[in-house]
Amino acid sequence: MTVDLHYRRLGPEGATPIVVLHGLFGTSDNWGSIGRELCEPSEAGRPAFDVILVDLRDHGRSPHTEATSYDLMAADVHALTERLGLRDIILVGHSMGGKAAMVFAQYWPQLVKHLVVIDISPKEHANNHGHIIDALLTADLSKGRTRKDVEAHISAQVKEPGVVQFLMKNLYWRTEDELAWRVNAPLLARDLDAILASIGPEIVRVPTLFIRGGQSDYILREDIPAIKEQFPNARVETVPYAGHWVHAQAPDEVIGMIRAVAQ
Repeated sequence: MTVDLHYRRLGPEGATPIVVLHGLFGTSDNWGSIGRELCEPSEAGRPAFDVILVDLRDHGRSPHTEATSYDLMAADVHALTERLGLRDIILVGHSMGGKAAMVFAQYWPQLVKHLVVIDISPKEHANNHGHIIDALLTADLSKGRTRKDVEAHISAQVKEPGVVQFLMKNLYWRTEDELAWRVNAPLLARDLDAILASIGPEIVRVPTLFIRGGQSDYILREDIPAIKEQFPNARVETVPYAGHWVHAQAPDEVIGMIRAVAQ
């Protein structure tokens, strides 16, 4: 059963639509600055785009559910595109959102003009997120706790300051004196294997751009032949100095690549 996803729409309706799907523990807010760039004409005179930034199920301001999988995520996004009347979509996804985008293209290739997958491959990935899930689940969010208290707890278990700040964007005041996570941590803990799993074997003939971070191990050189076998109209571009968060570390390059395929 699909859920109504929260989204933000930037730029002129009727222009080429760019639908963006964030990664695990993320929200549409992570793409705000890139979305604002894409919804304005470029200095080189390239057109503005109709940018739709999506919160996937159990993330951001979208509903918390009882189950998650890539089939369910893709179906939610399809329901949104139907509601908005979108066709010839540039579908962009990072990490978990990239896998959801790939599955969308397997089911509804006729809706996708170009697929852009950022630093994720179709294969199964190792669980490197257990400590993050534990930190979220064990944080004390009872009344009287402060953001500083929660940040100290997360920092004790997650040693990368950038990841800590990324996770803290999920924390909000549910009431005047009680904090809560926007991300559905218990559900993600239970269904993490489904998020790390490979996608199905169906061939995708939609033109596809894979953008990989040269400092990331999510798309290895040895993965590229299998990617091109399943996505025969794909090409792979590498941003040598970027890690997994390619769009945050190299926004100008990512914006340029998205604009190029969206023309």
